[in-house]
Parts: sequence; C-alpha cells; structure tokens
Amino acid sequence: MTPSRYPSKPRPGDRVAVLSPSSGLPGLLPLPYELGLRRLREEFGLEPVEYPATRKMGSTPRERAADLHAAFADPEIKAVMASIGGDDQITLLPHLDRDLLRANPKPFFGYSDNTNLLVLLDNLGIVGYHGGSLMVEFGRPGALHPQTAESLRAALFTHGEYELAPAKESGSVNRDWKDPHTFEQEPDLLPADGWTWHNPGRVVEGTSWGGNLEILAWMLMADREILPPEAYDGRVLFLDTSEELPSADEVYRILRNMGERGLLRRFPALLMARAKNWSFDKPLDAEAGAVYRRRQRETVLRALAEYAPDAMAVFDVDCGHTDPQVVIPFGGRIRVDGTARRITVTY
Repeated sequence: MTPSRYPSKPRPGDRVAVLSPSSGLPGLLPLPYELGLRRLREEFGLEPVEYPATRKMGSTPRERAADLHAAFADPEIKAVMASIGGDDQITLLPHLDRDLLRANPKPFFGYSDNTNLLVLLDNLGIVGYHGGSLMVEFGRPGALHPQTAESLRAALFTHGEYELAPAKESGSVNRDWKDPHTFEQEPDLLPADGWTWHNPGRVVEGTSWGGNLEILAWMLMADREILPPEAYDGRVLFLDTSEELPSADEVYRILRNMGERGLLRRFPALLMARAKNWSFDKPLDAEAGAVYRRRQRETVLRALAEYAPDAMAVFDVDCGHTDPQVVIPFGGRIRVDGTARRITVTY
C-alpha cells in the first residue's frame, strides 16, 4: 500500500470545491445548503466553488466523477468538500481516474456515503477527513456547535496533533429542513456520558481506517477498494452508524463477517462513534434511544470478544453521524492512550 501523505491545506481566501458525489440534495433542500455556503465564506473565510452536479438530483455517476476530476485537477482549488452523503457513491468508483487523483492530492471532507471516496483516497496514499459535510455541520440550524467548529478549523487549516475530548452534550433529533423556522434555533441537546473504555492499559498508535459501518459492508460485498487483510495490520479502526439506525443484529453480522474475512483482528484499537439513535423513520424517545445505544455497544463487544479479544476499544467517540462532531483524519495518525484515557489525532 502507498504510504499516506497529508495534502497541503487551504488558507483563508482560498477557493474550495463543493461537490455532491452521492446525492444532489442541495437542489431539493436549499436552506441548509445555502446556510452552509454562507458560513464557509463568512466564518471560515473560504470561497466555495460549485460544479454542474452539485445541485442536480439524479445526476449520473459519470457526471459526478467529472465534477471530482475537475475539482482535483484545478490548481486554484485547495480543498474538496461534500455537500452531504447518500446511498450510491459506490457506483461512482469505477469512473474515477486514480492517476489524476494521485497526481493532485487535496484535502477531501465528507463522511457517511463518502466513506467510499475516503477509502479510495487512502488506497492512493492521500489522507482524507471524515467529517464536515456542508449541509449538516456547516448548515447546522442556529449555529455550528463550538466543538464541531474547533475541530473543523483545526482539520482545515492546521497541521499537527489535536487532542479529542468527550462531548458534554449531544443530540440526534433533527427538524424539517424544508421549514425555515428550523434554522432559527440550535438543535436540542442532552447531557452526554463520557467515553467508555474496553481493554485499556496500553497505548496504540497507527494510521486510521474505517468510516460508516453500513457503507463499508457494501464495499466489502462489492469487493470495491478493500485490500487484503494484512494491509490493515496495526491500523486504528474507527466506525459509526447512520440515521438508518441498523439493528444490533445487523451491526453484529457486519462485524462478524469482517472477522471471518480476517479483518477485525488486524486492528489493535477501535474507536466506536456515539450511535445516532433517532430518525424521522424511527423517532425513538430518550429511554428507547439509550437502549439502542447500549445494545449496539454490547454487540460490538461480542464481535470483538470472538474475533479480536485483545483489541482496545473506546465507545461514544463523537465522530460521524454525531452532534457535535469531531473530524477524524482518514489515513492520518491516531494515538489511543488507554492508560491516560486520551485520544490524539494528527491533522
């Protein structure tokens, strides 16, 4: 595998690409998108550049690939940001020019379905950034969460170590993005428990790999961008689950199958995100949401006991589909210090 390298970072005033590699939801839901663009300009000092498929629902994989190629090849574009996720980015992968991407490395920000692109870039030796979609984090109603904003600024503009901290509050409940009143106040958050550690007492340091668990399952099924198991030796695995709220049984089966493939035992440490536990299709109340998270943790521990019993794990890390959200450098260095209960990433 190609050794990872960190692309050059943008500076205030630079142009950054805003793309929709998965879904053209900015065209259907303009309110969070326009808010995200405004904050990117006014609060981060960056100039967003849109592409033909950014606001186009139903764009083809070829059209979205052309946008990515144009953004990466343009020397004036200093970073590439996903508007949001989706569910079919896997169909984009065969249309991408890997030589072009490798020759023009740039920071790419996205998560959820954008796990596809992050894995591909990692295979090309380019560190990406798991987090920071324009419609969700930048377009958050009311204001960016301070913890999210701090992590985004560090990931966007700085190089070096950044220590993560457990969120003191978190939330999963969303409001209707079609309603302008949604954006008048911040989402409701509840007090959050700290991280939960499993098998601490040592220090693990390595490059990260992972992303959204459901998307990784699809990539494994399609055999897209997944390397032989030994390629992941010593890496730090990080995982999150989406607003589709996969059941504990489904989470176990995905992890079991990763174990059967020989993958799980390759990772000496796992960062498991605080599970999103509410959606419009599954509006769990506080008690049911707590049960959902507990069952997910139990099933992850079951899979680890069977396939990676010596692995260290940290639960309820605020990455992926979480509010607040910290950015995880995909392919970047992570130090998981179980003795001191500290997690440090390198942006």
